[in-house]
Amino acid sequence: MTKRNRVEKEDKPNIQTKSMEEELKSTRLSMFALCFGAMVFIFFLQIIAIGDKNIWNVKLRTKLSISLRVLDRNVNVSAAAITCDYSHKEYDLCTINGSTLLDPTSSTIFAVNLHTQNKSHAVLKFRPYPRKSDKAAMSFVKELNLIVAQPKLSCNVTHHTPALVFSAAGYTGNHYHEINEIFIPLFITTNSLYPNQDVTLVVTEGKMWWFQKYAELLSAFSPDRPIIDANNLSTVHCFPSATVGLMKHGPMIIDPKLMLPNPKTLIDFRAFLGKVYTKLGTPFMYTKENEKPHLTLISRTASRAIMNEEDVIKVAEELGFIVHVFEASRSTPMEKVYGVVHGSDVLLGVHGAGLTNFLFMREGTYYEKPPKYLGVEYLEYKIEVNESSLFEKYGADSLVVKNPGCLRFRIVVTCWLDVVDGMVALGLMLDGKTLSV
Repeated sequence: MTKRNRVEKEDKPNIQTKSMEEELKSTRLSMFALCFGAMVFIFFLQIIAIGDKNIWNVKLRTKLSISLRVLDRNVNVSAAAITCDYSHKEYDLCTINGSTLLDPTSSTIFAVNLHTQNKSHAVLKFRPYPRKSDKAAMSFVKELNLIVAQPKLSCNVTHHTPALVFSAAGYTGNHYHEINEIFIPLFITTNSLYPNQDVTLVVTEGKMWWFQKYAELLSAFSPDRPIIDANNLSTVHCFPSATVGLMKHGPMIIDPKLMLPNPKTLIDFRAFLGKVYTKLGTPFMYTKENEKPHLTLISRTASRAIMNEEDVIKVAEELGFIVHVFEASRSTPMEKVYGVVHGSDVLLGVHGAGLTNFLFMREGTYYEKPPKYLGVEYLEYKIEVNESSLFEKYGADSLVVKNPGCLRFRIVVTCWLDVVDGMVALGLMLDGKTLSV
């Protein structure tokens, strides 16, 4: 064997080694590319997940049964006993589709199940008030416990109609919120879920004055059934089924498309109010033939008061109105409010809870949204900076005057809009002529 041949033989293993190294390198590159591709794929999935803010909310808000998820090995929840709908922006709704027991002493509603004795149970905490995105309002609402179990209690009172459980806490005490968060949602819920059926109203956290003020209206939702004040109960009540919470479509809104096949509108709600209060023999001050039209001024003496109210009244009278000054308090009977407002041709006032009474106005009278759906016209007047008492107190350059909206309180900051009074610059137009005072 020549030296050349020996060299060639020695070179062959080197060639094979290089080939193996190249294959290994290629394999590593392939694995790296595969891993990199997987990482990129996962990265894009995360971006999609983060971009969709509702991806986790869907899991929580999709209509579900609390029985779908077993919390641990010791928890037992009977299938389909309690079903909750978390899919809506302003309200949650839970239903118990079987025997229901209300224990007022522990604020607990049991979905009675005879097969869950001596077992641990999942407890659902629930606040039955349709303003769930408002943390301040919901902080005033007491939690109820919803549980599937066989309670060690017996029924003291047995009802033969379903229970509709809701809270009268939240912003109750403000007339607007009482209508917006309780009575319109109550109208929607009863007509959606119980259109041809009696229901027993179970009210939590209701105050005595509230029950007295709205006694006739509450009774109208279920004329043949008593209203249950859960706060003053000491006995156990049982029902064939129950709904916990109220449905809400929006601020002072009833959407008929959401109530099929039994559509209702705000006009139907107004008619419902009319039936309630006209039955009471409420006296009205309707404008008689050839009589001047009636204008009701909603007076405020605390916040957002019209400081030159007497001048406003004088101008209105000069324009040809019979003026009625009305200041309703929390204790004012609703039939009285209805009688005054329903008989008015014009309702005048500064924005606030008192103007919620536009619901009582007749079609064709005067008070934008939602009055236009009731056939009521809306005439708006926005005060100028120099017409506000804040102008005199803080000066024209103050942020309080320039941009009061940025100072609206959340927890500890005072809302300046709640202390503003206004002296209205009167310049009303009559037959093309301006009358000023």
